[in-house]
Amino acid sequence: MKTIIVGLGNPILSDDGIGVLCANEIRQHLPRSFEENTVITEASVGGIRLMELLVGYSRAIIIDAIKISNGNKLGTIHKISLSDLRDLSPTQHSSSAHDTSLVTAIDFGTKMGLQLPSEFSIYAIEVDNISDFSEYPNPEVLEAIPEVTRLVIEDLQYDINTSNFHNNS
Repeated sequence: MKTIIVGLGNPILSDDGIGVLCANEIRQHLPRSFEENTVITEASVGGIRLMELLVGYSRAIIIDAIKISNGNKLGTIHKISLSDLRDLSPTQHSSSAHDTSLVTAIDFGTKMGLQLPSEFSIYAIEVDNISDFSEYPNPEVLEAIPEVTRLVIEDLQYDINTSNFHNNS
């Protein structure tokens, strides 16, 4: 299964860069056995541009900042699906008439017949500050990096083990 891991965010906008920092950490700890079928990248795009990055992959793991503010502590990790993202807000991250949400872009790409991932895992890290210029996220947000790294690698190992199980039967 060909997997893309995308760390989203702008690394000079405080907490917004957490997805990029997580992707870099995952890259450093990814077991060699995953390197052939896994691409790790960073992006500061959304909607259609993000969807275009996902073409040709079976699975996408996306890591990004999120502001839910339901009393969650900074650094809380939410693992959500594409369906969950659809429920959060159908127009989330749509700031222009020339762009759209990831969910809408995926739906559009699928209707166009593009080969898009059939599996999505989204790791959203609870943040506070996504607008101030700073290369340093809040310390509580930074504390999520090792756990996100562990969770993503665990997901990849589960997929490999499940794939091997099915291939042997």
